[in-house]
Amino acid sequence: MSNDKLNGVKRLAKACGYSWHGLTFTWRNETAFQQESLAFLVMLPLALWWPETHLESAILVMSLFVVLITELINTAVEAAIDRHGDERHHWSAVAKDVASAAVLLALIQCALVWLLVLF
Repeated sequence: MSNDKLNGVKRLAKACGYSWHGLTFTWRNETAFQQESLAFLVMLPLALWWPETHLESAILVMSLFVVLITELINTAVEAAIDRHGDERHHWSAVAKDVASAAVLLALIQCALVWLLVLF
């Protein structure tokens, strides 16, 4: 094995560091992520307390995580496209719009799951 390759624990530590940088960047730079994170923090206790079963709680919690995950992916798409400059390009706009649509669908999915589970 090459000395350049990281072993399991070192690789995991590095990966966690990269993930933390991604989360902190998104928190500092994306208002939508801040709002969705605060909603997550408010709704998480409700998701654990309100439902009648653990399965219902798990479904509610997962729907909250899907919103945050999708927003992170949207931010990654935007960052990758913005890296290439400010000029407008049809396919750059399409990629950003599609990523934004994914966030919208995640939010709709979350709302529907909460309505179906709780009411």
